[in-house]
Amino acid sequence: MRPRPPEPPTRTWFMRTTAYRLFMIREFTSVFLAGYLIFLLVLLARVGEGPQPFESLLVTLRSPISIILHVLVLLAALYHAVTWFNLTPRIMPVRLGEERLPDAVVAIAAGYLPWIVVSLAIGWAVLG
Repeated sequence: MRPRPPEPPTRTWFMRTTAYRLFMIREFTSVFLAGYLIFLLVLLARVGEGPQPFESLLVTLRSPISIILHVLVLLAALYHAVTWFNLTPRIMPVRLGEERLPDAVVAIAAGYLPWIVVSLAIGWAVLG
């Protein structure tokens, strides 16, 4: 008797476990980030077209819908970054000699700390 071939995955395979659902949510947040990158390209194009097109875009950005979209993209970016930083120790385990560094140390040193330093530097440059 021949073994049965495995069943093909269903369209809702990611709904089986919480870990799969969280994985798919993180992957979906990249769609928001890609959309925002396209927006930044449009913004740069408007800057290159002169002051009038850029000013019309700024007026559009003051609308409530634009503000809500920016908040949604910020939340998606934060979720994506935090989940990625938390995965870093599993992807890249760091060892000192025979000992493995704790996951929290790797996540902070490789993700959160640089993120905070760069954010503070940008904040200082923009607001200072």
